[in-house]
Amino acid sequence: MSSLPNDADNTPTANDANAAAATPTPTIHLPTAEDAADIAPGLVTLRRALHENVEVGLDLPTTQKLVLDAIEGLDVEVSTGENLSSITVVLRGGARTEDSTGVVPAVLLRGDMDGLPVNEATGFDFAATSGRMHACGHDLHTAGLVGALKLLHRDRDSLPGDVVFMFQPGEEGYDGAGKMIDEGVLDAAGPRVKAAFGIHVSADADLGVASSRPGSYMAAFSKMTITVHGKGTHASRPATGKDPIQVGAMLVGQLQEYVTRRFDIFDPLVVTVGQFNGGTAPNVIPDSARLVVSVRTFSEAVTSRAEVELPNLVRDLVAAHGLTAEVDYEQILPPTINNDAEAEFFLATFTDLFGEERTVRKANPLPGSEDFSRVLDAVPGAYGHFGVALPNLPVDEREANHSPRARHSDDGLADQALFLAHLAGRRLAQLAED
Repeated sequence: MSSLPNDADNTPTANDANAAAATPTPTIHLPTAEDAADIAPGLVTLRRALHENVEVGLDLPTTQKLVLDAIEGLDVEVSTGENLSSITVVLRGGARTEDSTGVVPAVLLRGDMDGLPVNEATGFDFAATSGRMHACGHDLHTAGLVGALKLLHRDRDSLPGDVVFMFQPGEEGYDGAGKMIDEGVLDAAGPRVKAAFGIHVSADADLGVASSRPGSYMAAFSKMTITVHGKGTHASRPATGKDPIQVGAMLVGQLQEYVTRRFDIFDPLVVTVGQFNGGTAPNVIPDSARLVVSVRTFSEAVTSRAEVELPNLVRDLVAAHGLTAEVDYEQILPPTINNDAEAEFFLATFTDLFGEERTVRKANPLPGSEDFSRVLDAVPGAYGHFGVALPNLPVDEREANHSPRARHSDDGLADQALFLAHLAGRRLAQLAED
């Protein structure tokens, strides 16, 4: 396993106010790069076992057992989900200190554990062969979170508060985060966590480079299902019926035109018709056609507007052609919005550990969606990305997450675990002083 440059001596970066603000008080002991390197081989072994035995959805019994086995023997409080294969771990600090509100602060770290129904084509010798794949790198999220737990466990006696570790199934479209919140993960330590952090690996981003930004970070995701009801007839005599396919095709273009003329390009709305189904034969105009539309937004204001305006637009356009439409509009996930101060802390901590050359402040949010948005809706926190491209793979051969050929390197696991551990430990030190 190749090593990455880092500087984890817990000293402030000279003339860098942000990095200085992220540096813990002298009374707290946090792991070093050497500590992280010490546990790295075990994290690689765990990651590869998770990768080979990938599971999809909310029920991940094999994954859950692998994680439980990996943390067995640690002095922590462990609970598992009632309605999903989640794991919640609470690490109690040995120097727990009440903050100004009279409570012992807690910080949450999250790693998602589920895979995707993708046939793997990476060529890894530990590739999955089940028709499922860790194409989004959640095996690294899980192993990295186990690493952060092990690192903080070594220094638990000096921690001035508690850390909650959120091992989450069902991120890929199952709202696992929302279900874990419903089962109490944010309150697992007693008082609600004061801050929450997570990172997502990227198979096509440079190894060891982290990125984030304050404010809007990832898009909200909504789904609009349209059923256009017409009147079927012979394809040679369209005037005797009402053609739902022609009207549906009109909707595909009109939705795009409406977006460009009614929504601000600097607070965008992205609409994609991902499914269009109708008809059974080339010489038959059917009674109905169905479209399923993906809607991505980056602010609560545009998310709310789209939910009202898009269904009204569809109904009015269809009615103008003498047909009717049923529209089912569902908000799947809210936008992922980083707390400004927590995002600055996230970036400053990474810079202090690994240097400015490995830290990227994104200018714009990302169009993908993430159910960690549920957590950030409830408590302040920040989310970011961490590059794990294979170190010797040319840029033009890298494939993005969700590709069957997405190849995530495990060379960055030690740094990933170290960074997560410092996010929690340093933030607890700040909270204890508030």
